[in-house]
Amino acid sequence: MSLMKAAEAPTHQRPLEIALPAPGDALEQDEEWVVVNTATGWRKIRLHDYGDVYAVPGLYERWVYDIFRCASPAKISELLSRALAESATTPESLSVLDLGAGNGCVADTLQDLGIETFIGVDIYEEAAEAAERDRPGLYTDYIIGDLTALHDEGRGILDRHAVNCLTCVAALGFGDIPPEVFAAAFNEIEVDGWVAFTIKEDFLSTADDSGFSRLIRRMLAEDALELVARETYVHRVSTDGQELIYEALIGRKRADVPTIQIR
Repeated sequence: MSLMKAAEAPTHQRPLEIALPAPGDALEQDEEWVVVNTATGWRKIRLHDYGDVYAVPGLYERWVYDIFRCASPAKISELLSRALAESATTPESLSVLDLGAGNGCVADTLQDLGIETFIGVDIYEEAAEAAERDRPGLYTDYIIGDLTALHDEGRGILDRHAVNCLTCVAALGFGDIPPEVFAAAFNEIEVDGWVAFTIKEDFLSTADDSGFSRLIRRMLAEDALELVARETYVHRVSTDGQELIYEALIGRKRADVPTIQIR
């Protein structure tokens, strides 16, 4: 397989060199990869192996934002800002549970709205380490673990915060965050709190078998989630330059969603 060399970009103490598959090499979204020149030599890393990605300083931003032109954080920030203004809610009043937080790209964007409190959640220890490395002090707390089987430390963190906003941007589906975890995070939010998330439009179709289409339809039908904004947009481009279409949804939590029989 041929490689297309990406332009070098400075990051931290050393230049970051990466090589992508040639544009004609069609890959499924969860199969995309690069080869990156690390301190120990060139290494192939799959995008959805997030622990490996975050362990390389600057790789996630260079790959996803500079090369793939990811627009999701900006889109969710735009829609949430508008919804907050229309409801006369001050951003400073939000305490955000950032599900699939990674190294803080989404929280960093939302911080520009005036939001001050972020609690990150991710299953990768490398994500928490990268968040503190790349954006020190951004998160008030950071939980490493599964919200459906939360350890005592994580439970204690959530109990210390009156969380009234859930964000989950470009992290649902593909086995990364299953519906059960999203539902568990949703149930941690106070009633009347805000919910802001993005998801690939395929996972909202009636043909979807991931469980997300059924879960979100159920949340809406049972009035657990009241939508206030919904927009289809281009999340980013793929390795071969194709546009990946997502939906951004902003809503208010009105009730918990039962976590049994999610799928």
